[in-house]
Amino acid sequence: MELRQLRYFIGASEAGSLLKASGRLHVAQPALSHQIASLENEIGAQLFDRSSRGITLTEAGKVFLEHAKVVLADLDRARSAVRECDTVPRGDVAIGFPTTVVLTATMPILSACRTQLPEIRLKIIEAYSGFLREWLQSGRLDLALMYGDEPEAGLSKRPLLDDKLVLVSGASTGRMPRKVLLSALANRPLVLPGRDHGLRRIIDDACAPLNLQLNVVAEIESLGSVKRAAEAGIGETILPLGSVAEEVAAGRLRTAVIDSPAMSRRVVCATNVTRPDTLAKSAVGALVHDVLRQMVLSGAWPARWIGDAGSRPERGVP
Repeated sequence: MELRQLRYFIGASEAGSLLKASGRLHVAQPALSHQIASLENEIGAQLFDRSSRGITLTEAGKVFLEHAKVVLADLDRARSAVRECDTVPRGDVAIGFPTTVVLTATMPILSACRTQLPEIRLKIIEAYSGFLREWLQSGRLDLALMYGDEPEAGLSKRPLLDDKLVLVSGASTGRMPRKVLLSALANRPLVLPGRDHGLRRIIDDACAPLNLQLNVVAEIESLGSVKRAAEAGIGETILPLGSVAEEVAAGRLRTAVIDSPAMSRRVVCATNVTRPDTLAKSAVGALVHDVLRQMVLSGAWPARWIGDAGSRPERGVP
């Protein structure tokens, strides 16, 4: 198997036809067809369904595409690691954020990276924690902010902060108490994400010891839609305080503390210990640590900082 075959395969999958791919890849169509056929023969599986309308990936092709992308990305990382020896951090770094962290942390991290690490190009990926974990393990991500510091094989997790969850309601829905008991949530109509969502699992786990059945009137996966539903009075919701800070400041939403230590989530910075480190990856990890710490200490992220300064990675040391 040759690297050019992987590039040809990826190019063909993106183009949707061998004719278009040959133009983009600057290779004759017969040669391209031959290389892909040789790749299929070596793998022992058909990667494309071919028709007069073009080509589409088979199920085997979809699986192989993910692995091919990782192989080429690893090659690029290897080249960058060699070039950046004894130099300033540079290159691409892919970092994953859960949805409720994106709104709070993305802009401060991007801004700091542009100022402090101008030779690094960040790739921000927003997804559920389960997807972030899978992509971190497969090599699609260099690091990710995730919830929970439970040990997982192959992952290193550096605890950063504890994020308190609050009850959120629209400003026009009547009086909002400053604090509510966890058991009182059973009497309130709630709009929450689905059960597979990391935030929903934290909520359900907190309610389980009390056998508390929540009155979930709607399940919505979009954070923006959840907040709009609360603002419209369709139901209340449970979110980290930082994710609704803008709406609270504008007077559109109100919050109440939930009197339960279980209504909290631990945010960690996770990396894959089985994959090689790079100067750029190490520098971004240190920058994320510094930015979030400053946000918590300044009140920009209403949370409790638990990051151990003694274990902070040194910037520029892989």
